[in-house]
This record gives sequence, structure tokens and C-alpha cells, in this order.
Amino acid sequence: MVEGLAETLYEALSSVVGTLGLELVDVEVSGATVRVIVDRDGGVDLDALAEANHAVSGALDRLDPIPGRYTLEVSSPGLERRLRRPAHFARALEETVSVRLLPGTGDVRRLRGRIAEADEHGVRLEGPEVPGGSAYVSYETIERARTVFEWGPDPAPSPSRARAPKRTTPERRERATTP
Repeated sequence: MVEGLAETLYEALSSVVGTLGLELVDVEVSGATVRVIVDRDGGVDLDALAEANHAVSGALDRLDPIPGRYTLEVSSPGLERRLRRPAHFARALEETVSVRLLPGTGDVRRLRGRIAEADEHGVRLEGPEVPGGSAYVSYETIERARTVFEWGPDPAPSPSRARAPKRTTPERRERATTP
């Protein structure tokens, strides 16, 4: 029921946030919390989130999707974003993702790789952690997927930091302070 409600709200709120120049990335309903995730090219700032919050709140007041009180959260997708729709996978082309498959859909339950291609039926993952180096995964077999934020390589130590600092012995301190 909650997943159906999230889909209904997604359809209803897409045009509301679209008029603000934002894309509705996802709607999640968990208990009495409605989480609305929005984005746009270049990312969203606090002003855009506040404007989206106001517009979505008004739309939800009119729709009254949850009886009683509920909490509305409007946010950006963040660095590690959930992928649920074919458009999400297409937008994440060339990014590293973590995918958990539905039980019983294959020998491997979790995959991590770079999205090499995404179409309306599935996604091709490539990389050393993908069995055989490459695998096409149907969206129907994906239980959960998200992008993976990868930190850059560790910086090389600078020559000045690579050496241990010199210790000043009491004798050296005395010579340095004596005129």
C-alpha cells in the first residue's frame, strides 16, 4: 500500500515541482513521513528546497493523502542517491553503483560496478567486482540500487610532511636563545 501511495504522490507532485524548474527524483512514504526528493542540473540550494517545500505542502493539503498528521521532508538526493526508475539509471551513466538483486534471481545477490549503458529494460554494469567483468541486469530483478560516492585517491605526502619534525633539545633551545 505504501509503495502504491508513493507512486500516486509521484505522479501528482511531478508537475508541481516541474513548474519550479525542478525534477521530482523520488517520493518515499514511511509511516507518517512523506519524503520528497528534488533536483536540477547544477544541484539545488536552500532557497529552491524552501520553495519546493511550500509548493509540495500546498499540493498535499489539497490531496490529503494520509489521514491525520504526517511529516513532510523535501531534500536533494545527496551524494549517494537511490536509483528507482530507468531515467535515474540513465542519468547515472558512467557512475559507480551498488545493486542488490531480488532473492532467487541469480547466483549473485549484490553487484557493484560502473553503469556502461541503461535502456528502458535494464542496465549494463561493468567493472572488476562484476562477475565476468560485465553483466546486464533487468530492472525487474533489482531490489535496491544507489550511486556510490568514491573518494579520490589519497594525496601523496608532501616532502615537508614526509620527514619527522626536528626535536628541540634543551641544549639547542639554550643556544638559540643566548645572545
